[in-house]
Amino acid sequence: MSLPSLAITLITETFPPEINGVANTLGRLSEGLRARGHRLQLVRPRQSSDQGRKSDEHLLLTRGWPLPGYPGLQWGQSSLHKLLRSWQRQRPDVLYIATEGPLGLSALRAARRLQIPVVSGFHTNFQQYTGHYGFGLLTRALTNYLRWFHNRSQLTLVPSVSQQIELQRRGFERLELLARGVDSQLFHPAKRCAALRERWGLAEGDLAVLHVGRLAAEKNLALLVKSVHALQQTHPQQRLKLILVGDGPQRASLQQQLPDAIFCGLQRGEELAAHYASGDLFLFPSLSETFGNVVLEALASGLGVVAFDQAAAGQHIRHGHNGALAVAEDQQGFIDAASWLLADKESLRRVRLNARQHASRQGWAAIVELFELHLRSAMQPQTMLKAAHPDV
Repeated sequence: MSLPSLAITLITETFPPEINGVANTLGRLSEGLRARGHRLQLVRPRQSSDQGRKSDEHLLLTRGWPLPGYPGLQWGQSSLHKLLRSWQRQRPDVLYIATEGPLGLSALRAARRLQIPVVSGFHTNFQQYTGHYGFGLLTRALTNYLRWFHNRSQLTLVPSVSQQIELQRRGFERLELLARGVDSQLFHPAKRCAALRERWGLAEGDLAVLHVGRLAAEKNLALLVKSVHALQQTHPQQRLKLILVGDGPQRASLQQQLPDAIFCGLQRGEELAAHYASGDLFLFPSLSETFGNVVLEALASGLGVVAFDQAAAGQHIRHGHNGALAVAEDQQGFIDAASWLLADKESLRRVRLNARQHASRQGWAAIVELFELHLRSAMQPQTMLKAAHPDV
């Protein structure tokens, strides 16, 4: 007997067409839930493309404030009374709160008043970002707030085992794993483009060292610079060129430090897939990811991925088999891992084949099905009882 469809409300400060890992994940989950027959309401701040657009039963738009250091992204304004009116008129079965800003907090408060079960998602390590942006003193306060916030939901979904262990150590409760998938038909080695590599100035046999992501302090890009310079010195016989896809506040500084690198800016869809597939080696030095969708996208595109042994890389890469890993914080280990991949063409070829084979099995369908099960479990009376807290 099939289970009844649900009325699900998703609350988030970011959503496609905005480009970031959270928006990408939420877009995939939303599509998957609708495809499974569920009724979905999206609550988010008004985007620049929403001029003249009005809220309806499927979309509730709120005002937003610019998010410092993240042009184009915003915090949703607290909207307690608007949410109460909407949910009293059309009550959801369950909420998924993806972001912990003022909009997410007002949704949590409204849910407590109306006794609607809540699942929250831990998508971004904001508590780690404070040090990179000169607000190190706020780290403890932000961690305390995030723990308080998530411990008032029935469940908190985390994307990786390493993240789950870290949050448990910090007192977060009722954590469940919800990994990420990848569109392995979009991100595919067959999208490799000779014309694009030619525009990058690469000849046959040259290697494109790729990085995809936000060019910002929290991405540990100083190690990217250091790694490329080290590889060029240790492998002088191999012509390498660094290709950066993405944008952010550190772009101008990186262009000064890496005058020979190619900066491609933001890419989407088929163009992004072509950029991935046209690379050879993928360097991902970030230590601040809850998951790192780009790692799976690079694996699916058949790249030799070098990353630290945590988050997506820790879950999906077996060192020496389908990528190369370094112990977290070990910068020389990261450089050595990249150097090992370049030392032997046959090893790199084998690793790239294995990367594609592994990623092709990491589809979104199973992730969406598990997401639905987590939402249903939050609606059970015993789960509600476990999460009983005073009103927020």
